Amino acid sequence: MKATMKAIVVSDFGGPEVLRYVDMATPRPEAGQVLVRVHAAGVNPYDTYMRSGNYRPPTLPYTPGSDAAGVVEAVGSDVNRVAPGDRVYTATTLSGAYAEYALALESQVHPLPERVSFSQGAGVWVPYGTAFHALYQRTHARPGETVLIHGASGGVGIAAVQLARALGLTVWGTAGTARGLELAQHEGAHRVFNHAEPGYLDQILAASGGQGVDLILEMLANVNLGHDLKLLAARGRVIIIGSRGDVTIAPRELMAHHAAILALTLWNVTEAEQREIHAGLYAGLENGTLRPVVAKELPLADAARAHRDILTPGAAGKIVLVP
Repeated sequence: MKATMKAIVVSDFGGPEVLRYVDMATPRPEAGQVLVRVHAAGVNPYDTYMRSGNYRPPTLPYTPGSDAAGVVEAVGSDVNRVAPGDRVYTATTLSGAYAEYALALESQVHPLPERVSFSQGAGVWVPYGTAFHALYQRTHARPGETVLIHGASGGVGIAAVQLARALGLTVWGTAGTARGLELAQHEGAHRVFNHAEPGYLDQILAASGGQGVDLILEMLANVNLGHDLKLLAARGRVIIIGSRGDVTIAPRELMAHHAAILALTLWNVTEAEQREIHAGLYAGLENGTLRPVVAKELPLADAARAHRDILTPGAAGKIVLVP
């Protein structure tokens, strides 16, 4: 273990330019803590919101990132579940994932199956944890239902497609590019719709025979939520996973269909839910049902570019940073 490491540090809230690539002391694990040598760090949209100071602003200065994959470098006392040399992914960290080493609690590191690469492992917690929580724990999706996944070519979207297909749902997805549509279909969507085309909502309703869909996973509620309500079947539900602003809806659309709007953030899951999520994700990763798709690997020093790219329309998988 090196005495110093490279890391990204944010000292002031602002645009991508505030992400500085610096040298800093390598943290050392104390009791109950694990030091992970990071092989890849996942970039999530919420990282950009935190960096700007608009969402759950952390105490400055800080190193961004919750999702990493690598090898356990060292452990503190009272750590029993993992040992140096183990392959792991992180589900949040103490010190931040955008670094050569990340410090985490023992409860924040989880085994990474051999068949899963480190870059794929960096795309496990937020995307797959969110999709699992949405489908299994919040909406109680049932086999035979039809689910519409907006942004089905993004990190959470791909995870939701794979999980919903494995659960026995009829899976429909939207994307805004030919590449995204092809990816969503390749990963398991039965039908895909181009949300950049006028009239795509009419296409979805027509495909349902005018009955609507049972479940909608919504990644951009401020744009789509009002339209989603017109696509719901009787007793359908929308789960809000992401939003970048306010929206006006017509409550009578909900009333007419006995429908419901649900919402989530991964940070509010209980310990029991977390255990269930990680057990489910490990099983899916181990047997190949869950296959994180990496769209782009960038050097850690290019974190600012990664933060610009992740908010650019046309997602086709996960962006990861490689120290």
